[in-house]
Amino acid sequence: MTTSAEFETILVALDSSESSEQIVQTLFQLQLQPTTEVVLAHVVVNTANPDIVSDRPPAEIEELPQRHIEQLQAYQSQLPCASKVEVVTGDPADEIVRLANIHQADLIVIGSRGLTGLNRVIQGSVSSQVVADAHCSVLVVKH
Repeated sequence: MTTSAEFETILVALDSSESSEQIVQTLFQLQLQPTTEVVLAHVVVNTANPDIVSDRPPAEIEELPQRHIEQLQAYQSQLPCASKVEVVTGDPADEIVRLANIHQADLIVIGSRGLTGLNRVIQGSVSSQVVADAHCSVLVVKH
């Protein structure tokens, strides 16, 4: 399997869907090294008005339902390396790319909802936008 020796920092984009478990399992297949840092990122979408972009202050972790917080902490506790959790508010693709830049990530691991056709055009593809905009490699885990 692939080794993460060349990846010093990996940003893992997780949401509250069932695909998060699959994304984390893919992360573990990278054979993480003790020197790797993993950033578990969750973006809270501003459903009141998603077009308003603030200065992107960090979201309060209390905004997430308790079960999501516990799940992020459970994933973090399983990691054999340094890690942190980032919870932010905004547009998912923009925030994932922004966090990857801030943390100087070497790799982004993200899921794909598998949208096709008109649904993909209407709803947009977060993973496609991240692939297009990211400064680093992106591993898209298909659902």
